[in-house]
Amino acid sequence: MTPLLEIDTLTIGFGAAPPVVDGVSFSVMPGKTLALVGESGSGKTLTCRSVLRILPEAAQLRSGSVHFAGTAAPVNLLGLSEREMRRIRGDRISMIFQEPMRSLSPLHRLGNQVAEVLRLHRDMGRAEAKRTVLEKFERVGFADPERAWRSYPFEMSGGMRQRAMIAMAMVAKPELLIADEPTTALDVTTQAQVLGLINTLRSETGMAVILVTHDLGVVANMADDVVVMNKGRVVESGSAAEVLSAPAHGYTAKLFAAAPMIPEVAKPSRALPHDDVILDLKNVTKTFTMRAGGWRKPTLVTACRDVNLQVSRGKTLAVVGESGSGKTTCARVALGAERPDPGGEVLFYADTGDAPLPVHGMSAAERSRFQRQAQMVFQDPYSSLSPRMRVQDALTEPMEIHGIGTRADRRDKAAEMLRWVGLNPDMMARFPHAFSGGQRQRLSIARALTLDPKLLICDEPTSALDVSVQDQILNLLEEIRDRAALSYLFISHDLAVVARIADEVAVMRAGVIVEQAPPRTLFYNPQHPYTKALIAAQPEPDINRPIDLELVARGAGAPTGWPEMFRFDGITAPMLREIEPGHLVRCHA
Repeated sequence: MTPLLEIDTLTIGFGAAPPVVDGVSFSVMPGKTLALVGESGSGKTLTCRSVLRILPEAAQLRSGSVHFAGTAAPVNLLGLSEREMRRIRGDRISMIFQEPMRSLSPLHRLGNQVAEVLRLHRDMGRAEAKRTVLEKFERVGFADPERAWRSYPFEMSGGMRQRAMIAMAMVAKPELLIADEPTTALDVTTQAQVLGLINTLRSETGMAVILVTHDLGVVANMADDVVVMNKGRVVESGSAAEVLSAPAHGYTAKLFAAAPMIPEVAKPSRALPHDDVILDLKNVTKTFTMRAGGWRKPTLVTACRDVNLQVSRGKTLAVVGESGSGKTTCARVALGAERPDPGGEVLFYADTGDAPLPVHGMSAAERSRFQRQAQMVFQDPYSSLSPRMRVQDALTEPMEIHGIGTRADRRDKAAEMLRWVGLNPDMMARFPHAFSGGQRQRLSIARALTLDPKLLICDEPTSALDVSVQDQILNLLEEIRDRAALSYLFISHDLAVVARIADEVAVMRAGVIVEQAPPRTLFYNPQHPYTKALIAAQPEPDINRPIDLELVARGAGAPTGWPEMFRFDGITAPMLREIEPGHLVRCHA
């Protein structure tokens, strides 16, 4: 059989430096999925971008060819004119990009951006295009496709924007889909459904897929063939069954060793005592008013409802849930960045035995002290670090604002924090763009630590990192927690990460906590159908243990389809009940 795409000795470089993609060769067969695996900086994305000829301006295509067969005559994509390439991009070959906020226009509604593909390549009318897009929005997991159609990218969460990118790439039913880390920002239930959707479309249309990923669990569930890249070269390739069952190269084995997995637990652990609390969220509800556009009446959206959480001193409370479940809203309320609806309050206890400090009723002096003691590590370090500030300025700025120390003291503290997070103080003269994603996340952690906080709120700190860097960041967070006696409120959608770092886990769905327990209890004895779906959706790097999509769909579906004990309609959810010591489940009595 003739390959659909054949890349032969592709070499790409920048300036006079050694090539960053060095003699890469592989082929993709029609209707098959090839997984391109490797860490950040291994050359995976540049290789894929060369197929569509959307490389950075400074990149040099030094040698090689990219032949595409498809339904038309075979062509060398590197030799086509720009006009001919425009007919192929988005129609015969589509690409899902890793960072949707950079790829989507902030000035246009999501629905119009996705429909543009159909109007350009299928000459489809507006009404038919809208109907097709709404169907695709529903298939990629939008609970309200009409609202998604009307929304701008900045009004949606990271996971929601990624769903829109996936819909845009798939709406024209391309012959080849290049998916560059398509599920990195998605929660595991949506990831499982999107992977199932890609597989379904592949079988329906016969399209081929190049899946760029660092997640070997995703590879095990999706790939027919695997190509492993390291430092611009192919170090191993073969069928998925061969590579996953017996990796021959040391680098591939290293990736396996770093892959996070939910541990198999023999018995549940005891409940965590809440006798020394540093942060207490009581009956927190937060409602936002969303503009509807035009003359339509604004709509009210309840991001979280009646949330009660306690972070024990020196421990880690993890909040897990899908994109849009209200996790980040809870974190913002906890830090005082958002005010809860009347009836809710957040209390902070600086030291054991201190009187509680109401986070939303503080004086200016109290707020300044609180901001020193509670810091946040954001999901996207590239956005949270100013591109115009050198590392030294970014790290010393918080101390300067709070009037801590002399200029030399602040510089010494910044250098110490860099050493804490495993970076060299000599890097302080650099700008953030000179660092890798994992290094930038380390810088964000170092910046949060410069004020010697007592509470650290981590919002998806490892979601965009490859497995080996993620492993390093988790090691770092655990070491810092123990060294500085920190307390963590850790927000994530990855249960394997949570199983490793958390002392207690709260599972959120649609703004409410549905189950809460220590991780070993939660993973050994899950009760709620949504928790079971989260566990079932966690991909494992084992080709013989595929994701159970039926179980995932049942638990992640509408509450009206859950078993009678957990079922509800509208917002009348049952109460959280303690079914065993420290194990809370939202269910009917």
